[in-house]
Amino acid sequence: MGGGLRRRAMRIGIDLGGSKIEAAALDGAGRVRARRRMATPAGSYEGTLAAVRELVAGIEAELGRRCTVGVGIPGASSPATGLVKNANSTWLIGRPFERDLARVLERPVRLANDANCFALSEAVDGAGRGAEVVFGVILGTGVGGGIVVRGRMVLGANAIAGEWGHNPLPNPRDDERPGPPCYCGRHGCVETFLSGPGLSRDHARATGVGLEPAEIAVRARQGEGAAAATLARYEERLARALGVVINILDPDVIVLGGGLSQIERLYRQVPRHWGAHIFSDRADTRLAPPLHGDASGVRGAAWLWPAEEAEA
Repeated sequence: MGGGLRRRAMRIGIDLGGSKIEAAALDGAGRVRARRRMATPAGSYEGTLAAVRELVAGIEAELGRRCTVGVGIPGASSPATGLVKNANSTWLIGRPFERDLARVLERPVRLANDANCFALSEAVDGAGRGAEVVFGVILGTGVGGGIVVRGRMVLGANAIAGEWGHNPLPNPRDDERPGPPCYCGRHGCVETFLSGPGLSRDHARATGVGLEPAEIAVRARQGEGAAAATLARYEERLARALGVVINILDPDVIVLGGGLSQIERLYRQVPRHWGAHIFSDRADTRLAPPLHGDASGVRGAAWLWPAEEAEA
C-alpha cells in the first residue's frame, strides 16, 4: 500500500432519521471530509433506498473515491431473518434493508441501531474515548442505549443489547404503578418516564401545564418551583434506571445523548442519587455529555467499519 491521504481508509456514515437523512465521510483520523443531507422520503421504502444511494454517490463524486458505508437506523436487523424490526420508521419494518442497500450500492453495507451508533461514536473518539466499557444513552423522543466494549459495539444474540428503555422503571412508587402505556404494549417502561414526551407528561400531570422539556429546564433554572420539582423527579428516576444498568454492566462511563442530554444539571444531580441503587460501596462510573452531539449518528455509522476492515 502506498502512503498519502488517498490511500487511507475513508468511511461514509449515514444517519437515517424520521425527518432527514444525513451522510458524512470520515478519513482515518476521524475528520469529516464531506457532508450532505436530504429530507427522508417518509413512507417510501424504495424512495429511502434511492435517497441513500444519491447521498453516497454525491459524496464519492466529491471525494473522487469509493468508500465503505455504514448506516444507523431507528431499529435493528433481526439476526434470525435479516429483516428490520423495532423501527419507528415503520416503512422499514419487515424489509431486508441491509441486503437491499448492499444491492443498490454494489458493496457490503454495515447496518446498526442508531443508539448503538451514538455509543460507538462517543467510545471511539468522543466522551468515552479510552474507556473499556461505554454505555451510550439516547434521551429524546424515545429512550435507547448502546454498549461498546474495548472499542467494539456489542450487538447481542437478539440484536437488542442496550435496549434499557423497554424495561420497567425500577423500584416504582405507588403513584408510578402501573405506569403510562408504552407503544410496545406494556405499561411503565423506562421510556414512558424518561423520554422527552414522558417528562412533559409528568409535568402536565403535576401542574396542569403542558410544556416542552427545554422550557421546563429553563423555568427550573430561573427558580420556578414546579419546574424544579419536575426535574428532580426526573433525575431520581433516571438514577434508578441507570443504577440497574451499572449493576449489570458496570461501565466506566455513561454518555447521554438526545435532546434531554442538554440539561446540564443532570450531570450533577443524577450521580448524587444513583449510589442508593448500586450494589457497591462506591460508584466510580462517570456520567458525561456527548462530545460530538448530533453528529454522533453519522460518525458512529462510519465507525461500523474498523480501520483494519475499511476500504483503503
